[in-house]
Amino acid sequence: MTSSPTSTRASPPLRQRRRPPPDMPTQSTSVERILGFVTESGHTFGTVEVAYETFGTLNADHSNAVLIEHALTGDTHVTEWWAGVVGPGEAIDTNEFFVVCANSLGGCSGTTGPQSLYDDGLPYGSRFPAVTIRDMVRLEHHLTQILGIESWHAVIGGSMGGARALEFGLLDRHKVKKCAVIAAPAFCEADQIAWAMMQERAIELDSDYYSGDYTAVGRFPSQGLGLARQIAHLTYRNDAELNQRFSRRLRSPDYYEVTSYLDHQAKKLTARFDPHSYVVLTRALRDHDVRVGRSHDLTTALAEGCTDNLVVSVSSDRLFPPTQVELLAQNLPGAVTHDVIESDVGHDGFLTETAAISAALESFLHA
Repeated sequence: MTSSPTSTRASPPLRQRRRPPPDMPTQSTSVERILGFVTESGHTFGTVEVAYETFGTLNADHSNAVLIEHALTGDTHVTEWWAGVVGPGEAIDTNEFFVVCANSLGGCSGTTGPQSLYDDGLPYGSRFPAVTIRDMVRLEHHLTQILGIESWHAVIGGSMGGARALEFGLLDRHKVKKCAVIAAPAFCEADQIAWAMMQERAIELDSDYYSGDYTAVGRFPSQGLGLARQIAHLTYRNDAELNQRFSRRLRSPDYYEVTSYLDHQAKKLTARFDPHSYVVLTRALRDHDVRVGRSHDLTTALAEGCTDNLVVSVSSDRLFPPTQVELLAQNLPGAVTHDVIESDVGHDGFLTETAAISAALESFLHA
């Protein structure tokens, strides 16, 4: 197979950080309302609300805008979950760039999702339609128009956010100058689909789930959501890292340290996330395949994508292994750089290896 010019390299050294000026950039939280949005499944929303945060100031010619796409359980607070990567003086410098992060369609952090009110005044619940990665991105294209941005300097995302960043450029390459896809492939394969299925089943089998209508009956499927998070977390971390970190140590009789760790992860998510949103978004990522509606041939399917690309994989990622991410890099058009971040952490390295991620992004943004 002949592919576009691609270079694969180990993560570059971290550059010297610039000291932020005394005046910190503006931060704001907003909600836009979009009428008559139709999903790929054929559902028409009378109104969709899109919640987003902005950091920094849009320059006169609107050429410094950067869109950051969050992962599955992420939110708009990008300077918190990507601290050390986004902020004043960081790789994505909010003193230099106007950074936008929008909550995904189907989420639970301000954008219309299963807990939003339906026409009868009750939450959508089980009536919330299936949404796709492409639906999320099409909605953000509407947001782009509202913000008056003709072309983003860069669209960047990790994991599910990487799938969104990729689709954003594919839907209209003229709206993106640079695209950075981190720890995400062109499509999910059987192994990822299987892990997703177990997480969905964990929530659906909780007796408090009520097919997604738990709010209407005053319930909350915390056990199912917690178990789903524990299953997912085993794909986010690497087995060698867990073995080295916890070994066979006990916290108390019959209660292992690693079990305590997973219970902690479950409690954190159930305190802040909606179970049906988790199902909706998990299915969207599970079903994502850039070839659908384009071409069975991956190179052809990606041919209309952004022509200045950074693809980043994590060496120990067992959710989206480097070989699967590299397949994306090999088939993208134009200039493509594939950086492999060396990490023992696993998939979560895209969040935790901030120095290496920062170095890759800073080089790319200023190339």
